[in-house]
Amino acid sequence: MKIYIANGLFSEADFLYNELLTDQLVVQGHEVYAPQRNASINDKSNFADSIMIYNGDKEQLDWAEVLVAVIDGVSVDAGVAAEIGYFAAQGKTIVGLYTDSRENSKGHNNAKKITVMKDIAENQFSYVNLFVVGAIKSNGVIFNTRAELLDYLSMSVGTEVIN
Repeated sequence: MKIYIANGLFSEADFLYNELLTDQLVVQGHEVYAPQRNASINDKSNFADSIMIYNGDKEQLDWAEVLVAVIDGVSVDAGVAAEIGYFAAQGKTIVGLYTDSRENSKGHNNAKKITVMKDIAENQFSYVNLFVVGAIKSNGVIFNTRAELLDYLSMSVGTEVIN
Protein backbone atom coordinates (compact mmCIF):
# COMPACT_ATOMS: atom_id res chain seq x y z
CA MET A 1 0.00 0.00 0.00
CA LYS A 2 1.17 3.54 -0.73
CA ILE A 3 1.16 5.60 2.47
CA TYR A 4 1.81 9.29 3.14
CA ILE A 5 2.89 10.10 6.71
CA ALA A 6 1.37 13.36 7.97
CA ASN A 7 2.85 14.73 11.17
CA GLY A 8 4.80 17.72 12.37
CA LEU A 9 8.43 17.42 11.40
CA PHE A 10 10.25 20.34 12.95
CA SER A 11 11.01 19.09 16.46
CA GLU A 12 13.49 16.33 17.20
CA ALA A 13 10.70 14.37 18.90
CA ASP A 14 8.42 14.53 15.84
CA PHE A 15 11.31 13.78 13.48
CA LEU A 16 12.33 10.67 15.45
CA TYR A 17 8.73 9.48 15.82
CA ASN A 18 8.17 9.86 12.08
CA GLU A 19 11.32 7.83 11.39
CA LEU A 20 10.15 5.06 13.74
CA LEU A 21 6.66 4.93 12.23
CA THR A 22 7.95 5.09 8.66
CA ASP A 23 10.46 2.30 9.24
CA GLN A 24 7.81 0.09 10.87
CA LEU A 25 5.45 0.59 7.93
CA VAL A 26 8.21 -0.18 5.41
CA VAL A 27 9.03 -3.41 7.29
CA GLN A 28 5.36 -4.38 6.87
CA GLY A 29 5.78 -4.05 3.11
CA HIS A 30 4.23 -0.65 2.49
CA GLU A 31 5.63 2.06 0.24
CA VAL A 32 5.90 5.14 2.45
CA TYR A 33 6.44 8.82 1.79
CA ALA A 34 7.63 10.75 4.82
CA PRO A 35 7.93 14.46 3.95
CA GLN A 36 10.95 14.91 6.22
CA ARG A 37 12.89 12.52 3.99
CA ASN A 38 12.33 14.77 0.98
CA ALA A 39 15.44 16.91 1.43
CA SER A 40 14.76 18.91 -1.74
CA ILE A 41 11.91 20.73 0.03
CA ASN A 42 12.25 19.97 3.73
CA ASP A 43 15.94 20.30 4.54
CA LYS A 44 15.62 23.67 6.24
CA SER A 45 19.30 24.47 5.66
CA ASN A 46 18.38 24.69 1.96
CA PHE A 47 15.80 26.88 0.22
CA ALA A 48 12.30 25.89 -0.81
CA ASP A 49 9.49 28.39 -1.23
CA SER A 50 5.82 27.72 -0.59
CA ILE A 51 5.07 26.66 -4.17
CA MET A 52 7.96 24.18 -4.19
CA ILE A 53 6.79 22.68 -0.88
CA TYR A 54 3.16 22.54 -2.01
CA ASN A 55 3.98 20.92 -5.35
CA GLY A 56 6.44 18.44 -3.82
CA ASP A 57 4.06 17.24 -1.12
CA LYS A 58 0.94 17.42 -3.32
CA GLU A 59 2.56 15.10 -5.84
CA GLN A 60 3.03 12.55 -3.06
CA LEU A 61 -0.47 13.10 -1.65
CA ASP A 62 -1.84 12.32 -5.11
CA TRP A 63 0.37 9.20 -5.29
CA ALA A 64 -0.66 7.86 -1.87
CA GLU A 65 -3.63 5.59 -1.26
CA VAL A 66 -3.70 6.12 2.51
CA LEU A 67 -2.86 9.08 4.72
CA VAL A 68 -1.55 8.20 8.16
CA ALA A 69 -2.21 11.37 10.15
CA VAL A 70 -0.73 11.92 13.60
CA ILE A 71 -3.06 14.35 15.35
CA ASP A 72 -1.26 14.66 18.70
CA GLY A 73 -0.27 18.00 20.17
CA VAL A 74 -1.90 21.04 21.70
CA SER A 75 -3.64 21.43 18.35
CA VAL A 76 -3.38 19.49 15.12
CA ASP A 77 -0.32 20.63 13.13
CA ALA A 78 -1.46 23.09 10.45
CA GLY A 79 0.19 21.11 7.65
CA VAL A 80 -1.37 17.87 8.89
CA ALA A 81 -4.82 19.52 8.99
CA ALA A 82 -4.35 20.70 5.39
CA GLU A 83 -3.25 17.23 4.28
CA ILE A 84 -6.27 15.67 6.02
CA GLY A 85 -8.55 18.15 4.26
CA TYR A 86 -6.94 17.45 0.88
CA PHE A 87 -7.33 13.69 1.32
CA ALA A 88 -10.89 13.98 2.65
CA ALA A 89 -11.94 16.14 -0.30
CA GLN A 90 -10.85 13.29 -2.58
CA GLY A 91 -12.61 10.64 -0.50
CA LYS A 92 -9.32 8.83 0.10
CA THR A 93 -8.61 6.70 3.17
CA ILE A 94 -7.28 8.43 6.28
CA VAL A 95 -5.96 6.56 9.30
CA GLY A 96 -5.57 8.82 12.31
CA LEU A 97 -3.27 8.31 15.27
CA TYR A 98 -4.09 10.12 18.52
CA THR A 99 -1.94 8.96 21.44
CA ASP A 100 -2.69 11.75 23.96
CA SER A 101 -2.56 10.21 27.45
CA ARG A 102 -5.59 12.25 28.52
CA GLU A 103 -7.63 10.51 25.83
CA ASN A 104 -6.49 7.14 27.12
CA SER A 105 -7.47 8.05 30.70
CA LYS A 106 -11.21 8.25 30.00
CA GLY A 107 -13.13 6.25 32.55
CA HIS A 108 -10.65 6.94 35.35
CA ASN A 109 -11.88 9.37 38.01
CA ASN A 110 -14.35 10.90 35.55
CA ALA A 111 -16.62 12.24 38.31
CA LYS A 112 -13.75 14.25 39.81
CA LYS A 113 -12.60 15.40 36.36
CA ILE A 114 -16.08 16.61 35.47
CA THR A 115 -16.56 18.35 38.83
CA VAL A 116 -13.29 20.28 38.55
CA MET A 117 -14.24 21.51 35.06
CA LYS A 118 -16.43 24.11 36.77
CA ASP A 119 -13.19 25.89 37.66
CA ILE A 120 -11.55 28.04 35.01
CA ALA A 121 -8.80 26.29 33.03
CA GLU A 122 -9.25 22.92 34.76
CA ASN A 123 -10.19 20.73 31.79
CA GLN A 124 -8.79 17.26 32.49
CA PHE A 125 -9.72 15.92 29.07
CA SER A 126 -8.05 16.30 25.70
CA TYR A 127 -9.52 18.10 22.71
CA VAL A 128 -9.03 17.75 18.98
CA ASN A 129 -10.75 19.97 16.42
CA LEU A 130 -13.99 18.13 15.63
CA PHE A 131 -14.03 19.13 11.95
CA VAL A 132 -10.64 17.43 11.55
CA VAL A 133 -11.84 14.39 13.51
CA GLY A 134 -14.96 14.23 11.35
CA ALA A 135 -12.88 14.36 8.17
CA ILE A 136 -10.82 11.41 9.38
CA LYS A 137 -13.78 9.35 10.62
CA SER A 138 -15.74 9.99 7.42
CA ASN A 139 -12.83 8.57 5.43
CA GLY A 140 -11.29 6.04 7.79
CA VAL A 141 -10.56 5.40 11.43
CA ILE A 142 -8.59 6.77 14.39
CA PHE A 143 -6.41 4.68 16.72
CA ASN A 144 -4.88 5.69 20.04
CA THR A 145 -1.80 3.47 19.90
CA ARG A 146 0.83 2.95 17.25
CA ALA A 147 0.50 -0.83 17.76
CA GLU A 148 -3.20 -0.76 16.86
CA LEU A 149 -2.51 1.36 13.80
CA LEU A 150 0.25 -0.97 12.64
CA ASP A 151 -1.92 -4.05 13.22
CA TYR A 152 -4.71 -2.49 11.18
CA LEU A 153 -2.42 -1.57 8.30
CA SER A 154 -0.62 -4.94 8.38
CA MET A 155 -3.91 -6.56 7.34
CA SER A 156 -3.94 -4.50 4.17
CA VAL A 157 -0.49 -5.26 2.72
CA GLY A 158 -1.00 -6.33 -0.88
CA THR A 159 -4.79 -5.79 -0.75
CA GLU A 160 -7.24 -3.07 -1.62
CA VAL A 161 -7.34 0.02 0.55
CA ILE A 162 -9.37 -0.42 3.72
CA ASN A 163 -12.16 2.14 4.03
